[in-house]
Amino acid sequence: METRIVFHIDFDYFYAQCEEIRSPDLRSKPVCVCVFSDRGKDTGAIATANYIARKYGAKSGIPIIFAKKRLEERKDAVFLPVDFDYYIEISEKAMKIMKNSADVFEYVGKDEAYLDVTKRVEGNFEKASHLAQQIKNSIRDEIKLSCSIGISPNKLISKIASDFKKPDGLTVVPPDRIDEFLEPLKIRTIPGIGKKTEERFSEMNLETIQDLKKLDVFSLNKEFGRKSGTYIYNAVRGIDNEPVKEREDRTQYSKIVTLKKDSKEYQFLSVNLIKLCKEVHNVVMKNNRMFKSIGIHFVQSDLSSKSKSRMLRNPTSNLEELEKNADQLLKVALENQTLTIRRLGVKVAELSEVQGQSDITNYF
Repeated sequence: METRIVFHIDFDYFYAQCEEIRSPDLRSKPVCVCVFSDRGKDTGAIATANYIARKYGAKSGIPIIFAKKRLEERKDAVFLPVDFDYYIEISEKAMKIMKNSADVFEYVGKDEAYLDVTKRVEGNFEKASHLAQQIKNSIRDEIKLSCSIGISPNKLISKIASDFKKPDGLTVVPPDRIDEFLEPLKIRTIPGIGKKTEERFSEMNLETIQDLKKLDVFSLNKEFGRKSGTYIYNAVRGIDNEPVKEREDRTQYSKIVTLKKDSKEYQFLSVNLIKLCKEVHNVVMKNNRMFKSIGIHFVQSDLSSKSKSRMLRNPTSNLEELEKNADQLLKVALENQTLTIRRLGVKVAELSEVQGQSDITNYF
């Protein structure tokens, strides 16, 4: 049987890199892309930081206020609000290039995808390496975006390999080099192993994947339960049979309507907004999705647009959560509203699949 060849492609510091494409003068500066909350100037968190900002400890997930403190000495540091519509546009162009080079293409998120290229490269890792370089060159030439690619016989190792030489990396792990590649790595490198699991291994004096191989499957099952224990046992040995499967690359669902009358009255708009939320929620449920970002959109009487969005702490598929957040965004948006609103829209983004979200074996 021919060896499978799987690529994992990951765009480097994606949101911040998109901003650098739009404004090339940012390349020499620390750049943080922020999800600002509605509570005032510096509340919210960093979505992505470029590598210059990371050197100072500004990284995704930390509060904006901490990042500003860490970058105090850099007077040229730039803090920008997220612009999802623009990032989706860049992502779609890059995904198109990748899709054209795959036997099977699996969209994972705006900044990553898996490609099965086995037939295309006739199971040959050297040909696979050339194909990966061609993809990298095309994405850089056409979009000015850099990405990192991991190549191996399965999704698990390719995901680890794509992160191995970031940014702009290309790491090939053929079947005979799997152990040599994995063993020196820290346990946390295995996708799905979080801080708590790593701490537990640390208490057991296990630091690397090679150390972890000493544990048999029974000890792991006893410690972490059968499902997670078996996953960890297989993962440290580079075993993963999950196929690359076609996945719809929808990055958002939205619905916009022209209102029966132009208005800026909260009560009237709120009733229409709740209807839109229900319609968008039906589509979300039909496609077995969860969302992490909620946004509302106005087209005003002079045809100019206005939008507000917010990121939730955790993905959800809950209708009440959608309605509550959309309604809060509406109230904030109407605070200084002078023009009447002609069209109203709701969108959810940052989509993920519903099943097994918290399950370590389903980190894909």
